[in-house]
Amino acid sequence: MTTAITTRTTKGSALTFTELDTNFDKLAVQSLWVPVNAMRPSSTNGCASVTTIQTTALRPDLNVMDFDASSDEFAQFSVQWPNSWDKGTLTFKAYFTVTGTNTGTVAWGLAGLAVSDDDSINVAFPTSTVATAKAHSGTSNDLNVTDESGTVTVSGSPANGDLTFFQVQRDVSADNQTGDARLLGIQITFTI
Repeated sequence: MTTAITTRTTKGSALTFTELDTNFDKLAVQSLWVPVNAMRPSSTNGCASVTTIQTTALRPDLNVMDFDASSDEFAQFSVQWPNSWDKGTLTFKAYFTVTGTNTGTVAWGLAGLAVSDDDSINVAFPTSTVATAKAHSGTSNDLNVTDESGTVTVSGSPANGDLTFFQVQRDVSADNQTGDARLLGIQITFTI
């Protein structure tokens, strides 16, 4: 637990008192934005490569990875966490859009694997944690953000200095969007 010491001075007196503040839960939560530019399609059942799409001239261009509606597709990225990470569970939110007006839902999953120095990287990802499927607004290229996922447990006994590999997927068995889902990025929340 982290504590902070606050010192206050009473008017007209050099005497100070100290109070300990141990309510730092909210300050201990951090987030990390991982845009699709930091990802690549998986070699097996990979999504489409990163592409830039234009909504309208001189409005925001979008870097996206398209995930098909017909089968689960995957992308991967890696992160070397700060030593301040508590090595506990994570949560995530997926940011995506859909081209078209179908209001079907999209379900995103995330799995993580920590690898230490001299450990094999050739290890299977654990089962993905899938966030609750999010319905598309029905307006083409609207931003959709999933609710915070359940906990993601990073396998491999995370330790300081590890490289953590992540796999993000569209779980078509948990959604009903008939169009391609265009991933913009993943926000990962962790505790320090």
